[in-house]
Amino acid sequence: MEGLISTALIGVSIGAQYAMLSIGFTMVFGIMGVVNFAHGGGYLLGGYLAFFFAHFLGAPFALAVLLAAISTGVIGYFVEVTFVDKYINDPLATMIITLGLHMIIVTGVIQFFGPEPVEFRFPVSGALRWKGLYMSYANIIVLFICALAIASMYYLIFRTRYGIALRAMADNRAVAIAQGILPSRMFPMAFALSMALAGLTGALVTPILVLEPGVGDSVLLKAFIVVILGGLGSVGGATIAAFVVGMVEAYSSVYLGSSRGTLLLFVVVILILLVRPSGLMGREVRRA
Repeated sequence: MEGLISTALIGVSIGAQYAMLSIGFTMVFGIMGVVNFAHGGGYLLGGYLAFFFAHFLGAPFALAVLLAAISTGVIGYFVEVTFVDKYINDPLATMIITLGLHMIIVTGVIQFFGPEPVEFRFPVSGALRWKGLYMSYANIIVLFICALAIASMYYLIFRTRYGIALRAMADNRAVAIAQGILPSRMFPMAFALSMALAGLTGALVTPILVLEPGVGDSVLLKAFIVVILGGLGSVGGATIAAFVVGMVEAYSSVYLGSSRGTLLLFVVVILILLVRPSGLMGREVRRA
């Protein structure tokens, strides 16, 4: 019984990390109609920037994580204004641009830090043990920060004027523009927030797992799975799907092994999509 509960705690922690990634990913798609292939690159960049700030500039770990998230968001803002915004109505062009950005980030990381994993460890060790339950302090800290970030994003999206404007752009861009909501103000900030969330997740999680140039690819795949399962453009759906994927991954990895666990995850996703083709909270689109 204790093992089941401990695994559930791990699943919740993984789900919170996936939720952080997927909220930003689905927000950009829902508001801008852009499939951001650079999202995994943002995760990778966040990890390496935190490593740079901590090891080369001597910043404390917490400050390094914060600076990494901010820097990734600023880079995202610059990329949206400079490149993505010019082709915002061309989905294929934006996909190519963001894929190119991801490749540039990976290549830059390899050139600057090398192709091998770097030694970057979470500064807190040990684990909480209570009546047979087990959870590392690092995972507890990451879970708390992820929960705080997710709550902050929900407050921003659903309780602020800026969030209302973002949702208006997602629901009907033409009507939102007619009401005076300018895409030139909304889109760069949405893209920057999305990349900042990815960077924050990378800065927090890579010291626990591994920091190497290919780590963003698997993260991008998981973000795709979560967003499709939750329903494209649905923030609530992405959050629920993230925890579903986290729990399935945790239990399957512990009791079936990593390879079988990955297979089970895809089977679960396919079965859910057979019942709900639009995702858990996606809206069906009717075409004439």
